[in-house]
Amino acid sequence: HREGNSPDHQLTITYNTLLVQVCKCANVLREMGVKKGDTVAIYLPMIPELVYTMLACARIGAVHSVVFAGFSSESLCERVLDAQCSLLVTAGNPGGRAPRRRTRFTCPSLHDVVALRTLGLDVWWDDLMESASELCEPEWVDAEDPLFILYTSGSTGKPKGVLHTTAGYLLYAALTFKYVFDHRHDDVYWCTADVGWITGHSYITYGPLANGATGVFFEGVPVYPHVGRYWEIIEKYRVTKFYTAPTAIRLLMKYGKEPVLRYDLGSLRILGTVGEPINPEAWHWYRDVVGQTRCPVVDTFWQTETVLSRPYGSERWHGRTGLPGIAAYGFSRMFRHYLQTLPFFGVQPAILNEDGEELEGEAEGYLVFRQPWPGIMRTVYGNQERFENTYFKKFPGFYVTGDGCRRDQDGYYWITGRIDDMLNVSGHLLSTAEVESALSDHPAVAEAAVVSRPHAVKGECLYCFVTLKEGGEFSRTLTEELRRQVREKIGPIATPDFIQNAPGLPKTRSGKVIMRRILRHIARNDKELGDLSTLADPKVVEALLSQRCEAAA
Repeated sequence: HREGNSPDHQLTITYNTLLVQVCKCANVLREMGVKKGDTVAIYLPMIPELVYTMLACARIGAVHSVVFAGFSSESLCERVLDAQCSLLVTAGNPGGRAPRRRTRFTCPSLHDVVALRTLGLDVWWDDLMESASELCEPEWVDAEDPLFILYTSGSTGKPKGVLHTTAGYLLYAALTFKYVFDHRHDDVYWCTADVGWITGHSYITYGPLANGATGVFFEGVPVYPHVGRYWEIIEKYRVTKFYTAPTAIRLLMKYGKEPVLRYDLGSLRILGTVGEPINPEAWHWYRDVVGQTRCPVVDTFWQTETVLSRPYGSERWHGRTGLPGIAAYGFSRMFRHYLQTLPFFGVQPAILNEDGEELEGEAEGYLVFRQPWPGIMRTVYGNQERFENTYFKKFPGFYVTGDGCRRDQDGYYWITGRIDDMLNVSGHLLSTAEVESALSDHPAVAEAAVVSRPHAVKGECLYCFVTLKEGGEFSRTLTEELRRQVREKIGPIATPDFIQNAPGLPKTRSGKVIMRRILRHIARNDKELGDLSTLADPKVVEALLSQRCEAAA
């Protein structure tokens, strides 16, 4: 069920229709010279053509690289160049907002652009599809041949092209969808994510379709044209499994119970959350108001690199974590925690201390994995060395997630958040280095540092410290210029909420390392700043505290 941004824009797509469209698109790609192993960039909003193109690439053995439509043209350019894409499929207005500034860039591998909903760039989609055959023999590929590249923010600022392979990824997406959501033939499943992220790849496209599921494909936002939009869609299609982000839940909580109670949500059986840890208040509202206290809540935890490695943190059912199949169909409930989790089949987690020693029993430290599984990434595209350094160098013999974790006395795992220089804004992982680079490109800025600050809706938001060049003047005009520059270079999701003037930044005595731990305390107005003895100039902290931002833009 394709549901557009407006309630009167709807379309039912059968599996036969999907096959026809995928075959036609695959033939178009072949006609344009795309062959097995080539990479195709896809920069589209949440429209059916996005899925058609992904599956068409898979059908002919090409590798797709979907770029989230909310990213800027510069971010698109960087990803197209890195993946050496031979073709770009896009729309005149991919983000569905204001028209985008067209970027001119040189890419030796890119020979064509296919355009939808636009005045035309190189070739029109409709013209090509009209005459294409509805039959397309699939290209046979090896199990370990690449299926797609999906870029995720790196701690160095340069996005990493995460490479997933055909059979392993497809198996894991299908298996986790089937068991984590207890898929049944009469279900109507809805994941509200964007296909531009790994959640959309796995739990809108590949996982549900591999299981023959009926799903909702939504191009819109939770509060347009009214704040009951989600609940209206659930009632309209009799949705049974609903999978959304804590950010959306917190946003809708602000409007209270009344918009929810206007609609019949009696079809719901299982609720899911994804993208970031969910706070207790949002969890209870989701369970009690949306789920009417009868639906189990499945709190999944994953990475672009691992697909779904820590998949079900649900309510306790008879002292064990609840597989939804047990939870949703008749067993009595014993609620205890909201963020506990056990690993999925085949996943073997461990907790290490800073010295790489494995901790037993009740413990807190670095979350790592002992062995691979089918859905884990195979490499960073074009940079095996970066793959090894990022995920295996810190603790040889283990895959390092970059997440902190606590294991309680009963053996349940609690994910405590990122422990590297990454930010989780509305479920989207952003690199501090990438945002700092965008800020530092402004001619008035000498240096910048970015940390996270808790946000009632987004989970985390960006709090930026900027040091101006000699003679520079900090002003509202400058802060607006900086926000606009970050939006243009990265995308709206990275827009800073707070930008603070920083005459200096807290650095170690070497002068090379910015102590972000202290900046995080300042951003959050924590009085306990911890040990300041290693600072080159402790007076910098006093100056930063005196100029701290109290209100977001």
